[in-house]
Amino acid sequence: MARVPQIDYETAPEAVRQAHDDHLKIGRMTNMKRTLLNNVPSFKALMEWYTLRDEAAKFLSPLDINLFCYAISAENDCLICSTFFRKILRDEGIDFDSFSFTEKQQALISFGRNMVDNPHEIDDEQFDEMKALFSDEQLVVLTAFGAIMIATNLINTVLRVDLDTYLFGYDK
Repeated sequence: MARVPQIDYETAPEAVRQAHDDHLKIGRMTNMKRTLLNNVPSFKALMEWYTLRDEAAKFLSPLDINLFCYAISAENDCLICSTFFRKILRDEGIDFDSFSFTEKQQALISFGRNMVDNPHEIDDEQFDEMKALFSDEQLVVLTAFGAIMIATNLINTVLRVDLDTYLFGYDK
C-alpha cells in the first residue's frame, strides 16, 4: 500500500494541475508522477529524467537506453521501474535473460548495475572500457542519467508507490 497518496487532480492547487497538464504533452501520467505532484519542485526534478534520456539518445539507441534503465531498476529491485522496462523489452520481443547483447550493451548493463551495487568500486578496468566506448561528455550524461534512474527507483520503493495497472502481467 502506498505511503503517500496520489494527488487528486480535481482538488489540486493550480500549480499542480499546470505541472500535470504540461507533463501530459511529453509523457504518460503514472502513479509515481501523481505521487510526486504532492510537491511540484520534486516532480520537476525527477522529470529531468526525460531531458537526460534525450541527451543519451544522441549517442545510444532506444534499445541501449532501455537495457541500461532496466539493468539499474532490476538491480535496485524497483518493482515499478523494472516492470516498466521489462514491458518495453517484452513488447519488442526481447527476453533480457537470454538476449545476445553487443559489447556496448553489456558495458552499459554492467556499468548501470555497478552504479547501484558498488559505485565506490567501479574499477579502472571497467571505467577504461567505458572510456573506450564513450566520450567524457557522454560518460557524464550516462552517470547523471543513471543517477536519476536510481532516484526514480528510490521514490517508488520508499514511498511504496502502487504499480500502474497497465503494467499488470509484466511483473515477475
